[in-house]
Amino acid sequence: MTTVPYVDPRPLIAHVIYRLDVGGLENGLVNLINTLPNDRFRHLIVTLAGYSDFRDRIQRPDVEVVSLDKRPGNDPRCYLRFLQLLRRFRPDIVHTRNLGTIDLQWMSCLAGTRVRLHGEHGWDASDIDGRNAGNLRIRRICAHAIQHFITMSKDLERWLTCKVGVGASRVSQIYNGVDTATFKPIGPLPADLPWLGESGLFVIGTVGRLERTKNQTVLIDAFARLRQRCPAKVAALRLVLAGDGPDQQALRQQVQALGLSDHTWFAGVRKDAPNVIRSLDVFVLPSLNEGISNTILEAMASGRPVVAGAVGGNPELVVPGVTGELFNPRNADDLADKLAVFVNGPTRVVQQGTRARQRAIGEFSLERMTRQYCELYERQSRDRH
Repeated sequence: MTTVPYVDPRPLIAHVIYRLDVGGLENGLVNLINTLPNDRFRHLIVTLAGYSDFRDRIQRPDVEVVSLDKRPGNDPRCYLRFLQLLRRFRPDIVHTRNLGTIDLQWMSCLAGTRVRLHGEHGWDASDIDGRNAGNLRIRRICAHAIQHFITMSKDLERWLTCKVGVGASRVSQIYNGVDTATFKPIGPLPADLPWLGESGLFVIGTVGRLERTKNQTVLIDAFARLRQRCPAKVAALRLVLAGDGPDQQALRQQVQALGLSDHTWFAGVRKDAPNVIRSLDVFVLPSLNEGISNTILEAMASGRPVVAGAVGGNPELVVPGVTGELFNPRNADDLADKLAVFVNGPTRVVQQGTRARQRAIGEFSLERMTRQYCELYERQSRDRH
């Protein structure tokens, strides 16, 4: 009797990203894979430039991570390796993300991949407002190889339809979800917190890569001006900068020059981000632009009011006067003024933090995000069958 080989009926999704490492896009991808129903989909992660131990956050043992080992600059052999990989794994869906991987969709066409999706998660550091003519041209050309787009924010959706020229019927907007069981108001604090055990402090902080577009320099300036605005609270004010990046040394020098070294903690890259966020009274995101910020969602879920730049998708998350405040990210005085309201109104911190968590649970849960992606994948698969 001939044995018929088993064919797994679950669609295989090939998620294509630049590198699997610490980052908002990568965190969202891992959350999605961990929460999509195991009996509905299989997953393959393809990276252009390797991966770190961040891959250990994937909870499913059946997810393979493959690197194309792309060389810096133009590497034609990378396309060939991707085409070979597609022919080996034969994914039902190829889901690329951001500009760095969009051109690989032409290989998906050549391989005959049935469903070709592309996600826009945010802005390139070298093109923070999405106006670069060369980048727009690449996206317009590659749009012909893509059947459907996903954007993280309504702001990105408008940009994709108005600036890139993608028809609205080809775009779905899905917010990232946040793990409200992990990011919560009550829990442990960092064991290496410099002022652990001290009482009566008011701690302001941010989490993110230390680089120009994340704009921590304005936060440091605003912190110095906040101390001038609140002289009675100077001894209680603290600043936390969590993350690493090319601007770390310059930011340390700025802190030292302003005489803030004894009141500032450079926390580095953290594996205990929930604990760090819980150590804050107010979370600040001073970025010059954002798609949809995972750290804003994490701070909201942690019951912390958020003060964020009025850019990108931030106004879609932060409700001024309800869950936090918005400010001009190029104006340190504006940020200092917004922070002073919280320093001088501790009841406002509690009230807005409580509302922020309620909003995170009600509108930005992992369950909601997972359901929307599940419906999208199934609908696109059904329509292309």
